[in-house]
Formats: sequence, structure tokens, C-alpha cells
Amino acid sequence: MRLCRLTPLALALGIAVSSIALAKTNQSGIDRTNFDVATKACTDFYQYANGQWLENNPVPADRSVWGLFDELGERSRNVQHEILQDVAGTRPAKGTVHQQLGDFYATGMDEAGIEKAGYDPIKPQLTAISKLASASDVIAFIRDSATEGQAYLYGVATLGDMKNSDIEIAYVVGTGLGLPDRDYYTRTDDATKAQQNAYRDHIKKTLMLVGTPDADAATQAEQIYAIEDRLARVSMTRLQMRDFGNFYRPVPVTAADSLTPGFEWGEYMKALKLGHLDSFSYSTPSYFNELGFMLKEIPIEQWRAYLSFHTIDDAAPYLSKAFVDQHFDFVSRTLRGQAEQQPRWQRVLDTLSDSMGEGIGQLYVERTFSPEAKTKALALVTNLQAALKDRLETLEWMGEDTREQALAKFATFTPKIGYPDTWRDYSALTIDRSHFYNNVRAAQAFENARQMAQAGKPIDKAEWGMPPQQVNAYYNPQKNEIAFPAAILQPPFFDPDADDALNYGAIGGVIGHELLHGYDDQGSKFDANGNYRMWWTDQDRANFEERAQRLVDQAGEFVALRNFQNGNAKEDLKVDGALTLGENIADLGGLTIAYEALQKSLAQNPQPPIDGMSADQRFFLGWAQGWRRNYRDEELKMRLTTDVHAPAKFRTNGPLSNMESFQAAFECGSGDAMVRPADTRVRIW
Repeated sequence: MRLCRLTPLALALGIAVSSIALAKTNQSGIDRTNFDVATKACTDFYQYANGQWLENNPVPADRSVWGLFDELGERSRNVQHEILQDVAGTRPAKGTVHQQLGDFYATGMDEAGIEKAGYDPIKPQLTAISKLASASDVIAFIRDSATEGQAYLYGVATLGDMKNSDIEIAYVVGTGLGLPDRDYYTRTDDATKAQQNAYRDHIKKTLMLVGTPDADAATQAEQIYAIEDRLARVSMTRLQMRDFGNFYRPVPVTAADSLTPGFEWGEYMKALKLGHLDSFSYSTPSYFNELGFMLKEIPIEQWRAYLSFHTIDDAAPYLSKAFVDQHFDFVSRTLRGQAEQQPRWQRVLDTLSDSMGEGIGQLYVERTFSPEAKTKALALVTNLQAALKDRLETLEWMGEDTREQALAKFATFTPKIGYPDTWRDYSALTIDRSHFYNNVRAAQAFENARQMAQAGKPIDKAEWGMPPQQVNAYYNPQKNEIAFPAAILQPPFFDPDADDALNYGAIGGVIGHELLHGYDDQGSKFDANGNYRMWWTDQDRANFEERAQRLVDQAGEFVALRNFQNGNAKEDLKVDGALTLGENIADLGGLTIAYEALQKSLAQNPQPPIDGMSADQRFFLGWAQGWRRNYRDEELKMRLTTDVHAPAKFRTNGPLSNMESFQAAFECGSGDAMVRPADTRVRIW
């Protein structure tokens, strides 16, 4: 569904993985059969630790990426599948989470009913679009759709005020692009042109599925693409989107009306039950300005085609097979290289997890996550926090005024472990056994209403940004919190009974990563209270940015995809060091403090070599084996454009090549590829 998901404004800087697991086939928890013994640890540690696994585990046909993260994701999915099968096979009391999940899942699995309905569920929307006769009608349709969380052309997210993070406000941003990023429209290389042509063809075929004649669909596809192309050229770059301040442009509602006459912002806010707000963040002014001109200049029939296509395309995964297949063919096969669709139950489960995440999460936690595991995970977080505090107190390049502010921010860190203390109340959500799409729409409208109701109120610091069954973690700078859902705190990645070195290298590195997001290039712009404010002295910020730039340069040297076929030519594709800077700072700093926390643990509880590996070696192998991952070329190319995270190989070799402790652990010497020269080595935190 075209829900207003404003990732840059969500301020959740997660590790962007789907799962992780470490095969514990021996005492150390490190599986030596995955090693590439022909590669030296000091030459390419990622290949050394993972080479045999990479060779033996190609990406499955129904995936575009596969790694240990995905294996644990499958483990979580299987538990959720059992839960949904159980509740779908009974008829619990109406209005309970069990009934909602059971009926939702049952409609998703009702292939015969979905096939029979065809595209009947979206005919009312398509009929409404066909009657639009003017630009003001388009604005009214956008407004009406927004009340159900459908963000045609622009939408609203409610988040903390960046200057007063205690209060939530409304952020309005442009959402009109169908391709993953503006660069997909603006680049002119052969490979991108091929994707642009494939997108036009996808638009045409999608329109034909609802009876649009071939010639008309072809003409409309060109018109729709032209609308999106024009919007793309006034949209923020992915790098601009990383700076949260670029979204903070509060204006009075009346002033917004004068900036874009005809948008009727006051009526828009009232429709979303935000009429009590005097202002909102007019987050993408260039986009809105251009859209205002376009609404005047572009004929209404082209807007009808645009809105019809996106209505169909957004609903396609929940409609009959022809729609599902067409959507998959472009979005997954063409853009990501995925050869086959995942089984229906997995696709339905993922939809439910997106729609009622904490509903499934509550039942998931009951089956998988013990209070003891939560207690032990919190102890590990506490140890990592202590190591970070030591670093902040002794950092040689930071002055005392900035250090005082950094420590004040440290003192307000809040860790969240496993699951929320209070579960989300879904009692107002009506789910039945009518049609899958109807339930998706109902859940979407419920979530939209829940979010809109928060605007103008104190921020809910108890709320979680992701459900407990999601294998990930995040940092939220407005709340200055780190969160670790239950699904990532599973053995053997996190095993309370495992070797300390393995735990500190695997989950400890991730904990450190999230802590360090509070001090990366963007998180460091938020103070102890979660307000967007430069609390650094000029000299200290210059010191920080000089070190950060060296990390940008390092990442920019990394070739992520060799000999990528670009039309008739081949090229090497490199990591964007500026785009991935925040994650790379968090990886390097997080792994550094995780190592120091391990050393404190070893001082109290020394550990002998296990399976011929020292504790330090097991620590670094725990980090490296956790990141092993295979990508399809198309998926990796997309990530190099859109993902703020570097590919897995760099996330291993990048930080380790800067760490003297790694070099000592594996007896690497000057001149080895994993040893950066002292004058280019980076240590920020």
C-alpha cells in the first residue's frame, strides 16, 4: 500500500539486516568449515572467515540476498507461521488479537477467493479517479485518500519536533516516485536506461490488467513516467535525506497555503484530524513548488492515469495472480534479480507483520524470549555502555566543553531489550474474513489514525520503532534510545551460555554499533534531550569531520561489484563513502568499544584458547561470520544507490583494517592488505 513511510524522518538507524545466526558446531561457536583456508586472514579477512560458506550457499531462487542474517529471519518466520496457523484454525472471540491475526491470515491464504475477486476490491477507487475533472478534484482525492494512510504524491508522518523533541509534530513530504530513488530517473548510463524502459513497460502492462487498451496504456505509461521524472528532479538526493535537518521546515498552516495555493493545507490537516495544529513541517518545498506548477499545466486525464496506475500497483500484491505476477516481475525480478516468488504463506506473513507487528510480536515473545535472556542481554548492554563512557572520558582529540556535552548525552541513553513493556492496543481495528485487500486497507487506516492522533501530544518514549519478531536493531536520536528486538537476541548469535568472546564480537558489536549512532555524523547533531542542536565547539567538530572524511575516503575505495554489465560495457561499482558514513562510523566505533568491553571481561575472567583460537581471534571471527552474505548483482547495485549501509564485505574488512587489536590478534604485518598505513588509519571513537 502507498503508506507514508518517511524513513529519513523515522530516525531509526538500524543495522538493516534481516537475520543472523552463528553455527555452533563446536566449543567456540565458530564453524571452521566455513573458512577459506587458501586466503590469509591478513589479506582478506572476510573471505578467510566466510569463503567456503559463500561458495556453498548461493542466493536461493526466491531471494535477492542470502546470509546468516536471513537464516535467523527464517527461524523467526517459522515461529510466526506456527502462530498464524494456530489462530487461523480456531475462531477466537471477536476483537481479540488472536481473532484479528487468524482472520487476516486466512484471507491472505484464500487463493481461490482472491482469484475470483480479481481487481474488484479496487474498483471503487478506480471509479472515483475516473470522475476527477480538475486539479482541485485531484487535491480532494489526495486528501480523502490520506485519511486512510494512502499517500498519493505527498503524505504525513508524525515525529518529534527537532527543536523540542518532547512534542510530536506533523512532517509533510513528497512521495510521488515509483522507482526506488530519484537517481533512477536522473542517471543516463545504459543499465539505468534499461530499467527506465522496463518501468515504462511495467506501467503499461499494469494498466492493461484493468482493461486499458494496449495503445492507450502505452501512451499513459509515457505520461506517468514524465510526471515522475519531473518530480524526481526536484526531490532530495539520498545524501541530502541523511541530514534530518533538511526535513525540518516548520511553517504556519496559513503560510503553507500561500506557498502552494490550491493545496488547501488547512482542509488537508482537518481531514487527518490535525486541525488543532497551527503549523507543520513543510519538509520538501522544492517538490511542492514544482507539483503546484504541474497541477496547473498537466491535463487532468494524465493525472487520472497516474493515480490509477499507483492505485493498481500498490494493491497488486494483495490481488489476483495476474497482478501479483506483474508486480513481482518488475519490482523483484527486474530491480533485484530475484528469480522466483516466495511461497504465499511467507508473503502473507510479511504483510501481517508489517500491518500488525506488535500483535504477532506479543505471541512470538511468549514462545521464544525468556525473562532470563532479557536480563542477560541488558547486562551486556551495560558493559558496552561502560566501555563507551571510558572512551568519551579519555578521547584525545575532544576538548572539555564538548566532552561535557557528550557525557551528558551518554547519561540519557535508554536501552530497550526484547519487547515493549505495554503492547499496542488493536481493539479498534476491525478485521474479518471478507478479502485480504480489505484487511490490508483496514490495518493501514488504523495505523494512520494512530499516528495522526499523536501529533501535538508529548512524545511516547515507551513506544518501539520495530516489532520484537524483526531481526534488527535501531537507534532513535530524538529519544536517545537503542532497541534490540527479541528476534536478534537469539542463540547462537546471542547465547547467554556461550563463550564471552563470541558474544562480544557478534551481538556486542551490534550493541556498540547502535550506541555509536548517537555520535555518528548525523546522530551527533542531536543533544542529550534529543533536540537537533550543534553542541560541539567549532574546533572539536572540525576534528571530528576530518577523521570522518578519512573514513569516507576509505569506503569510496572499496569495489563492491566488479565488471558489472552496463549495456555493452563493464564497470566496477564502488561504495559511496558519504552515503554510508554514519553506518561506517557506527561499525568502527561500535566494534572498538565492544573489543574494549571484552578486555574488561577477560581481565576478570580470563579465557584460554578454544579450538586453537585465542579470545581475540574468536571475537573478530564472531563479527566477520555474522556478516557473511551473498547478493544478486541487481540487488547489490540497487543497494549501492539507495542503502546507507555498505555491503557486508566492507562492513567486515573496513573497520578491522583500522584496528591495531585485529592486526595483533592475527599477527598481521606492515604491507598486508588488512593493515592500513598509520597515516590513513581512522579512529574516531
